[in-house]
Amino acid sequence: MQRRYLLKAFPQAVPILLGFVWLVGAVKGMTMLWDYENTPGTAGSAPQQWPHKSAFLRPVDRSTLVMTVHPKCPCTRASLNELALLMTRLHGRIAVYVLFYKPREFAENWEKTDLWQSAAIIPGVALLTDNEGMEARRFGAVTSGQTMLYSASGKLLFSGGLTPARGHIGDSLGFQAIVYAVTHNRAIHTVSAVYGCSLRSPLDGRTSWKK
Repeated sequence: MQRRYLLKAFPQAVPILLGFVWLVGAVKGMTMLWDYENTPGTAGSAPQQWPHKSAFLRPVDRSTLVMTVHPKCPCTRASLNELALLMTRLHGRIAVYVLFYKPREFAENWEKTDLWQSAAIIPGVALLTDNEGMEARRFGAVTSGQTMLYSASGKLLFSGGLTPARGHIGDSLGFQAIVYAVTHNRAIHTVSAVYGCSLRSPLDGRTSWKK
C-alpha cells in the first residue's frame, strides 16, 4: 500500500528510477566488456631455441614466424589482420607458418573455417593443420593468436600477440617488436600479451587436449 501510494504521489519518479536502473546496468555492461577486451590470454613459454621435434622445416637463410590459431576463436580474426599487414612490411624476409588446431577425431576440414580462408589469402603464409595441438605444445603456445619469431639460427626473438586488445586491430608492442627484430636482426622486446581464446577452450566441444 505504501509503495503504491508513493508511486501515485510521485509519478515522475518512475521514469527517473527506470533510467537510473538502466544507467547502472549499462555502466556495468561496459565495464565487463572493457575488462574482457583488455584481459590477455595465458602467455605460453616458448622454447629459446627452435624445437628440434617440430614436424616442419625452418629455413636457415631468414627468420621464421609461427602463429597458433584456434579456428573457432573470433578474437583471432584481428590477429590475422595484423599478420596480413605485417607481411606487407616484411614479405620475402621471413617464413611464416600458421598452425590451425584440430582435434584428431573431428571431421575432415573442421579447422577450415573463415579464419583459415582469411589466412590462406595472405601472401607468403603456409597453413598447417595441427592435430591435437602437438606443434603448438612444442612451441609452448596455449592461446590462439600466440606468435613466435625465430632467427635464421633458430634463436627465439619474440613470443606474444600482434593485437593491442582482444579482437582489436591497431599498433601493438608485438607488431613493432617483430618488425624491429627482422629489420635490425636483433630483438628489442621479446614478449608481449596475447589476446585470444585458449587453445584448450570448449569451443570445439571439449574442455582439454588429449594427453
